[in-house]
Amino acid sequence: MAGQERVLRRRIRSVQSTKKITRAMELIAASRIVRAQGRVQAAVPYSDAITEVVRDLAAAGAGRDSPLLTPRPDIKKVAHVVVAADRGLCGGYNSSVIRAAEGSMREHGQLGRDYGLVVVGRKAESYFRYRNFRIDGVFTGFTDQPHYEDARNIARAVEGPFLAGEYDLVELIYTRFVSAGRQEVVVRPMMPLDLQILEGGDARPDARDDGSVPASYEFEPSPEEILIQLLPVYAEARLYAALLNAAASEHAARQRAMKAATDNADDLITSLTRVMNRARQDAITSEIMEIVGGAEALRQAKHPAEQALVLPTEHDSGAAA
Repeated sequence: MAGQERVLRRRIRSVQSTKKITRAMELIAASRIVRAQGRVQAAVPYSDAITEVVRDLAAAGAGRDSPLLTPRPDIKKVAHVVVAADRGLCGGYNSSVIRAAEGSMREHGQLGRDYGLVVVGRKAESYFRYRNFRIDGVFTGFTDQPHYEDARNIARAVEGPFLAGEYDLVELIYTRFVSAGRQEVVVRPMMPLDLQILEGGDARPDARDDGSVPASYEFEPSPEEILIQLLPVYAEARLYAALLNAAASEHAARQRAMKAATDNADDLITSLTRVMNRARQDAITSEIMEIVGGAEALRQAKHPAEQALVLPTEHDSGAAA
């Protein structure tokens, strides 16, 4: 019993140490969610502004023949940009992104299309490399705090092969941050860019809601030349927004996972404490019974004559009856 109690005490201390770690990681992730969410919101004005500029240029008649805006009639190879995390301990965050990437590759494979794979994050790299997938590019070390230069490097890695005809379609797979309690994995086309950006724009001579007509613009140099320079930047901005969303989603997933681990540690400590108390009570009961038994044995050893006198008397009384 003493050995079992010692083992239980050691295990309770181990769980308590683990609980301290998970609790600290939960608090750290919770604090980083706020900063990551602020970075997502701070990037929105830039993204909106560059989108409006692209719309204005498109409304002026530019970009209709741009390879970044023209869908390929025959899609033979699809590149998948998979944005996961560098670290684990974030619940199903990495597995959900990887599962979505595998599903997308499977769907295109059924259509006879080859795949290209550009992975962001060590977890995605280790998963696909272990399963012998063909990886075209790897980017790691920044998933929790991405910078614009990281998005630029990734965009260049897929833009060159796309313009050269090696890729006919580029898909971006990441986790979109909706709120601290909700994130969703999305699969969106990255190249060619969505043609919906060509619709609208301040340069299009349409009446506004108040009845006024927007002003026209003069471009220098030509809208075509401006758009040629601007479309890669627009793709980088979209990718940077995806990286920021993924980082915020990673912190939110880690905060939830560590909170669940802390709660499970509390439950396990309570359960082990009950088992240890029960074992301790059993040990105490056994010791009391041993003491009582030993005391009774000593008492009987000290008074053997009394027992010899009592026993015949009882036998005689029984026989007389």
